[in-house]
Amino acid sequence: MQFFELEAIIAVFSGFRALGLYSNHLAHVLRFHKKHREFYVLTAVGQCFHTYNVKKLGIVAVSNALPEDISSLAADRMLVYAAYGKLISAFAKNKEVVHTYTGHQADVHLLLPFGDHLISVDKDNAVIIWDVESEDTYLQISYDKASFEVSALMHPSTYLNKILFGSSQGSLQLWNIKSNKLLFTFPGWASAVTVLQQTPAVDVVGVGLASGQIIIHNIRFDETLMKFQQDWGPVTALSFRTDRHPIMASGSPIGHIGLWDLEEKKLVSQMRDAHTTAIAGLTFLQNEPLLITNGADNAIRVWIFDVAGGDGRLLRHRTGHSAPPKKIQHNDQSGINILSAGQDGTLQSFSTVHERFNKSLGHGTLNKTRAKKKGVTHDTAKLPAITTFASGCLNDVDLCLISPNSGMLAIALDDFTVHILDMETRRAVRRFSGHRGQINDMTFSPDGRWLITASMDCAIRTWDLPSGSLVDCFLVDAAAVSLSMSPTGNFLASSHVDGLGIYLWSNNTLCSMVSLRPLPADYEPTVIMLPGTCPNTEEEEVLDADSSEMLEYISPAQLDEHLVTLSLLPDSRWKNLLHLDIIKDITNPPPKLPKAAPFFIPTIPGLVPQFALPTTPSEDQSKVVNFGVLVQKSTFYLQLENALDNSSYEEPVKLLRELGPSAIEIELRALSPDMGGEVRVMQSFLKMISSILQSKRDFDLAQAYLALFLKVRYEQSADVYLFTFPCNCTYHFYINLTQ
Repeated sequence: MQFFELEAIIAVFSGFRALGLYSNHLAHVLRFHKKHREFYVLTAVGQCFHTYNVKKLGIVAVSNALPEDISSLAADRMLVYAAYGKLISAFAKNKEVVHTYTGHQADVHLLLPFGDHLISVDKDNAVIIWDVESEDTYLQISYDKASFEVSALMHPSTYLNKILFGSSQGSLQLWNIKSNKLLFTFPGWASAVTVLQQTPAVDVVGVGLASGQIIIHNIRFDETLMKFQQDWGPVTALSFRTDRHPIMASGSPIGHIGLWDLEEKKLVSQMRDAHTTAIAGLTFLQNEPLLITNGADNAIRVWIFDVAGGDGRLLRHRTGHSAPPKKIQHNDQSGINILSAGQDGTLQSFSTVHERFNKSLGHGTLNKTRAKKKGVTHDTAKLPAITTFASGCLNDVDLCLISPNSGMLAIALDDFTVHILDMETRRAVRRFSGHRGQINDMTFSPDGRWLITASMDCAIRTWDLPSGSLVDCFLVDAAAVSLSMSPTGNFLASSHVDGLGIYLWSNNTLCSMVSLRPLPADYEPTVIMLPGTCPNTEEEEVLDADSSEMLEYISPAQLDEHLVTLSLLPDSRWKNLLHLDIIKDITNPPPKLPKAAPFFIPTIPGLVPQFALPTTPSEDQSKVVNFGVLVQKSTFYLQLENALDNSSYEEPVKLLRELGPSAIEIELRALSPDMGGEVRVMQSFLKMISSILQSKRDFDLAQAYLALFLKVRYEQSADVYLFTFPCNCTYHFYINLTQ
C-alpha cells in the first residue's frame, strides 16, 4: 500500500510534448506519396525524426525514440532508415521499428537505400550491404582509410547494380556490388569529395568538393563538362531543377545558397543568409519551382522561384531557436502562448495548440532602419541575447518571484535553498532545502499553492506551501534552465541546457486522483525522459510502408453478429432491379415511321407495264420461339440445385453479386417451370435469401433479389398473395410453389 501511494505522488507531472524542434545538422530526406500526389520531408531531431507535408509544412508523424541520437537518415519508397551509434533501424509507417541491422564495429555515418538492399558506411571505413528483409549481410567492402576514406556515395541513374563512392582523398570509385568488382577509379580533383548528386542528365553527376569547387562530370567517358567555384567554403549540398530550368543550387557552411546556370556556366543569383548555420540539405521538388532547405539552426524553409532573375523567395517555414532558450514564460491567462528568449538573441512565441500560430518577434536592435538595410546578421547595433524578461501578471526579478494571488515572495539563495516571504507581514514563512546545485528558475502554480523549482542538479521539485513539504521530484537528462506554469494550471513548461525546444509536462492532478503526501527524507528521484514532439490531430496522417501510400483500413466482413451489414456494391447493381421494364422503355429507340410512298411507282420491265409489288415475308415462317428447344441450365441454376444437397449458398450469392441487373432478371425468370425451371429450384432460391438474412450480411441485396423474384413470379402466375400489417409496416408474402 505504501508503494502505491509513493507512485501516485511521483506522478504529479508527466511528459506531454515538445515545442519548437524542427531540424538538426543532418540533411533532410524527401519522399513522394503516390496516393496523395504530395511530397513529404523528413528531418532528424535528436533521437527521433519528424515527417512534414511540403504543402503546409505541417507535422504529420513523429517516429518512436531511439536509444541514441540519429547520426544518419535515409528513406526509400517502403521504409525509413535511421543510424544511431553502431546500429541501424528501419521504420515502417514513419513510426515503428520493423528491422534492426547489427554488425558495424564503429559508428555509422552514411546510409544509401539501394533497391532491396541498404548500404551503410561507418567511421572505420567499413562498407556493409544489407539485405533489407532478412537483415543479413549481403556484401562487405573494406577500404584502407589512409588511401580511400569514404566520404560520399550515390547510385548513378540507370546504372544497374552500380555504386559510386567518393573519398576524403579526392578520388572516386565505381563498384558493381553484385559481382563485388571495382569497375573504374576516377583520380579526382585534389580535394575531398563532400557531395555526390545525380544530375537530370544520364551519365552525368555533380561533385561537391571541400575546396568549394563544383564539378559536373560525365562518368561514362570520364570527362569533366564544367567547373564552378564557390567562395563560401566547402560544398555542403547540391540539387538540380527539373522543371525545364537549367539551374543548380549549392549550399555552404555559412548559410548562403548559390544558384548556377548550367547553360551559361555562371553564377546567376545568391541567396544569402538562407540559414544562420551551415546548409545541411537542399532539394528541388520534381518538376516544381520549389526548393526545400534545412540546417542546424533548427529551421526548415521552402523557397519558390516565381520572380524574374531566378531569385527564390521564402514561401513557408518552420523555425525554432538556433541556440538554447534561456528564459520561458506564459504570455496570457489562456496558457496557449509561451514566450521564449534564446541565446541566439531572438524572442519567439510558441503556441501549444498549433504550429501555425508560432511567431518570431525577431532580434532586438538599436537602429531598425540600418538593420532592415543590412540585415540582422550584419547589423552592428543589434542587442545581445536576452537574459530575462517580464510579461503578464507575474513579477520575476537576476531569481526573485512574486505570486500575485497569494502575496508570497520566493527568493533563491547561493546555498541552494529557497525562502518564502509573506509580503503583508514581511516575515519568512517557509524555507525549502534539498537542491544540490544552483537554482536556475522557479514558478508558482496559478492558485499560489505550489512552488516548482529547477536547479543544476537536473532535478525539478514541487513544494507545497501550506504544508511546507516536498510533494513531487523527478530528474531529467539535462538541467532545466527555465520554468513556467500555465495560468490554467494544466501544463508546466521547461527549457533545458543545450536544448533548442520547449517541453510541456501535463499536470495529472487535474485529470486523476494523485496523493500529495510529503516525500520521505531519503527519497531518491528517478530519471524521466524528455517528452517528444506530437503531430497535430487534424493533420496527422499514417503513411503506409508500401509505396509510401496511406495505410487502408481493412474492415472485417461483419463488425458484430447483432448488426446488419450492407453490401459494398454500387447502387446501380441492385437499386433498379424493380424498374428494369421502365428503363428498357426509356432506352429503347422510338418506333420507326413507315416508309413514304415513292413519287414514281416502280414497274416491272416488259412490253406490258406492270407495277412492282413489295416483297412480304413468308407466311409459314413463325415468330414464336420454342423455349423447349433452348432450355439450358445456367451456372446459377446448377449451383442452386447443388445447394439443395449441401445447404451451402455462398457460391450462388457470389455469382449474383457479379451479374448486372438484366442478367439477374434473366436468371430469376429462368427458375420458373414456364421457362424450363423447377419448383424445387425456386424453393432453393428462397432458402438462399433466407440464409443471407440470417447471416445479416448483404442485407440490401437480399431485399432487392427477393422483391424482383416476387415481381417476376407475380407476372408469370397469380399464385402470389400479399398481406400487409400496418401496425408494424411488415410485408408477408405467400407463394404457391406446389404447382
